[in-house]
Amino acid sequence: MNKKKIRNYQIFSVVFTFILGTLLHFTYEWSGENNIVAIFSSINESTWEHLKLLFFPMALTTIIGYFYIGKDIPNFLCSKTVGIIVSMILMVIFFYTYTGILGKNIPFIDIASFFIFTIIGEFLSYILIINKFKCNNTIAIIILLLILICFIIFTYFTPNIGIFKDPITHTYGIAKKQLTR
Repeated sequence: MNKKKIRNYQIFSVVFTFILGTLLHFTYEWSGENNIVAIFSSINESTWEHLKLLFFPMALTTIIGYFYIGKDIPNFLCSKTVGIIVSMILMVIFFYTYTGILGKNIPFIDIASFFIFTIIGEFLSYILIINKFKCNNTIAIIILLLILICFIIFTYFTPNIGIFKDPITHTYGIAKKQLTR
């Protein structure tokens, strides 16, 4: 596979994730708090809900990319999956580290970190693809499906754990948010 074509697709993936991820921050509210839209949109300001802004656009570009260039790249799906997971993990670690040090979050830093970790994840995917990283695409698909299932379940049945807590309303997920109204 042509490295330039892969690189260009990865750049598209970054830009697409920037745009769609930003929009997904607002789509739940714009939809009139539609329960279906809640699955892939941020429903509150919790860290968990903000991971949707990375996961869904990056997963979508993985699916699109598979049909565009990935069929010819044996490690495409698993390389993209590693990029998604690393982006999400780094975003969580960074958020809790900097807010732990400062004692508060700063929206500009949160937004900048979304862009930075999108770039890191897509760059890592690119490096893995061109270096022919050996991995199992079936396991990658299972992992992506498990993450998707977690987003669906935890949107409606949210554990009372800090990562799920909206720091503004002090509620958890959609069901508990609606119960507190």
